[in-house]
Amino acid sequence: MLAVALCLGSWLIRNGVDAQDPPPQPSASEAFPAVVPAGPVKGAAPLPAARPTRLRIPAIRVDAPMTPLALLPDRSLSSPPEDDRNLAGWYAGGTSPGAVGTAIVAGHVDTAVGPAVFYGLGALKRGHTVEVARADGRTAVFTIDAIEVYSRTDFPSAKVYGPSPRAELRVITCGGGFDTEAQAYLGNVVVFAHLTDVRRDPVPGDSLTGAWRNRPGPVLPAPTP
Repeated sequence: MLAVALCLGSWLIRNGVDAQDPPPQPSASEAFPAVVPAGPVKGAAPLPAARPTRLRIPAIRVDAPMTPLALLPDRSLSSPPEDDRNLAGWYAGGTSPGAVGTAIVAGHVDTAVGPAVFYGLGALKRGHTVEVARADGRTAVFTIDAIEVYSRTDFPSAKVYGPSPRAELRVITCGGGFDTEAQAYLGNVVVFAHLTDVRRDPVPGDSLTGAWRNRPGPVLPAPTP
């Protein structure tokens, strides 16, 4: 597979690069460390496959429903529809989040109406968590290991999409600066994370059911008139 096919800066194309602040980009300190500490890495036992239903990233106040994504004819990953900017996608032909392997989640950084679900992805830090609610009533909690930026001309497909013997997650959006001539982002921001906890969601009738559903969505900058 190639980089995800969602890197046209829809809002920037319509309104110009000065219409909004650029999305945050990860610093070098959030990439994989040059020397990986020895010893076992904390993790949780992987889960059986199940359809993901919702993605939550508390540190940047993301709480988004999920939609399945497929491969395009050029084998790049399709993007979620642009008519809902608070929507994340998952590669339905691959590993489901929480199962053994590398699960892929992708979403827009902006749409034609303004910043979208993963606008703040580059602001995440190592140690932050990504939560994926699943149709089997369990929530897979992933801890972030690194946040990196790759050029669209040199995207490391094997590193990002390659198999893993444990349950891992990649969260991908556009970034790396904006090319005004090509009217596209220069690359992708990629979050690397691994499964560290599993929670069982409240069952119907429980007093906590719906607590997350009633939380507000991500706080997005207002479009400039």
